[in-house]
Amino acid sequence: MLSKRIIPCLDVRDGKTTKGIRFQENVDIGDPVDMARFYYEQGADEIVFYDITASHERRNIMIDVVRRVAETIFIPFSVGGGIRSVEDMRAVLLAGAEKISVNSAAVRQPEIIARGAEAFGRQCIVLGMDVKHVGVRPGIPSGYEVVIDGGRTAMGIDALEWALRAQELGAGEICLNSIDADGTREGYELNLTALVSGHVTIPVIASGGAGKPEHLRDVLTEGRADAALVASMVHYGNFAISEIKAYLHGCGIRVRKTW
Repeated sequence: MLSKRIIPCLDVRDGKTTKGIRFQENVDIGDPVDMARFYYEQGADEIVFYDITASHERRNIMIDVVRRVAETIFIPFSVGGGIRSVEDMRAVLLAGAEKISVNSAAVRQPEIIARGAEAFGRQCIVLGMDVKHVGVRPGIPSGYEVVIDGGRTAMGIDALEWALRAQELGAGEICLNSIDADGTREGYELNLTALVSGHVTIPVIASGGAGKPEHLRDVLTEGRADAALVASMVHYGNFAISEIKAYLHGCGIRVRKTW
C-alpha cells in the first residue's frame, strides 16, 4: 500500500500567498518561497502552487516565483494557474516543477490534457477540479458541477463525468477541490471525494475544508483519497505537518515518517 501524502497548498496572488473562504475575502499571509521552504523542512510530501488569478486575468503564470520555489525545495512540486498550452507546461517544468495542474484551460480545451500527457508523460499532468454541490439536475446527475476561473464560471458539466473523461484523455492525477468546503476548516466534502475516488483509477487529492487532523483521517479513509491538501490549518500555525502525520500514523494510516 502506498503512503498517503500530505500536501500544503500555496494559493498565490500578486506574488504573495493568500487565503480566502470559498474563493472570497482573500488576505495575503506570506511569501510563497519562504512558506514552501518551511513546509519542506517540516516534512511535507509535496507542495502545490496555484497562481489563482492567472486564468481569470488571461495571463501567464508567474514563472519567476515558480523558479524560486523550485530552487528551495527538494520534494515534488505541482504548479497550476494560467497554463493554456504545451509550451506553457514546458516552461513550468523547465522552471523546476515536477507536475503541471490544468483546470480552466482543460475544461475549455480538453485536448490539452492529451497533448501534455503525450509530451511529458501522464504522471506530469494533474487535473485540477473546482466543484460545487448544486443538487441532481439535468446534465448534472451526480449533483456536483464543475466551476472554473477561480470559482467564477459555472460550466454545466457534471464533476464525475469530467473526472472520468479527463482520466481517459491522459490525466495522471486529480486534485479535487470542494468550493463549498474551501477555507471553512470544517472538514472535507467526503461524499464528493468518495464519489470520484470510487470511480477513477488514478490518484485523487482531496482539497478544501481541512481544519484539524481528524478531517484528514476521515478523507483518507471514508473519502478514499490518496492525498490531502492542507492550507489554513498550517498557514496560521494551528498544526505542523509533523504533528498531522504523527496523528495519522497513530490512526493506522500509512504516511511517510518525518517526525
